[in-house]
Parts: sequence; structure tokens; C-alpha cells
Amino acid sequence: MPSQDLVLHDEEYQKIREVISRLRSECNAKVVFLVDKNGQQLAASGELESIDTTALASLAAGNVAATDSLARLIGEKEFSILFHEGERDNLHISVVGGRVILVVIFDERSSLGLVRLRVKRGSTDLAAILEVMMKKSAMPRKAAAGGSPFSEITDEDIDKLFSD
Repeated sequence: MPSQDLVLHDEEYQKIREVISRLRSECNAKVVFLVDKNGQQLAASGELESIDTTALASLAAGNVAATDSLARLIGEKEFSILFHEGERDNLHISVVGGRVILVVIFDERSSLGLVRLRVKRGSTDLAAILEVMMKKSAMPRKAAAGGSPFSEITDEDIDKLFSD
């Protein structure tokens, strides 16, 4: 079954921004990113100046894809959470709603336990927003856009417009 394209409307984008901003604050994280599985950044909050956000988004998606393959090799459906520990910074990566990737970058000001606890709640909130996005994306374009200004124009009207 092909995956349905998600359309990110402003209302859902603002809700996503609120959730990731709150998550960043609650985790005391440096950065929180939301990325689609194709590696496109959907939203970000935090200290972004020193990060190549395009590279981070695509590498996080690649990391999740590679880990999904590893999981299948050993008979698992997926590994929904990835953790990378560095000297200064740590990455907590989780799949939300099977569709997007939540990346939290944190340092010694936070802990893995706190991040995992807060990500669990944030993921639930994000999954609910994704569900709304999926429903809106499944609606016919005309209904989703509130109706087209051209919906009342008929083929006959167009023919009259271009005829002698």
C-alpha cells in the first residue's frame, strides 16, 4: 500500500511548533527537530545556528532507515528509539506515528531518562496532530481548501471564453 502524502497546513504546523518548543523546554534540550522519513525538516526549535539542519534531517532519516533494516534482519518490526551518546552532546531519535522522526539533541544539562519520559508525552501529542494531518490530506483537495473559487466554472463557460 503506497504511503499517503501529508500536507502540512499552517494550523498543524503551529501546533507542531508548540509541542516541540514545549518538549525542548521540558527536556532542557539544545535542539528538537521533526523530520519526515524522506529527510525533510518539518519543524525545529532551539540552538540551530551551529547546525547544518539540512544534513541533520537527511542523516537522521538515513539512520532510521538503516536501523529499520537492521531490525528486520534480526526479526524485529522496528527499533522505534535510537540513542547516540557523544562526549558533549547526545542524540535521542524516535519514530512518531510511523511517519515522522523526532530528534532531540541534549547535553549534560539533561538526562536520557528525562528525555525519554518527556518524548513519550510529546510523541503522543505529535501523533494526534499527524492523525489530523492524515485526515485532511485524505480529503478531496476542494474540500480541504474550503472549495475552489473556480468550482462553479463549467466546461461550457471555458468554451465560451475562448470562442469567437
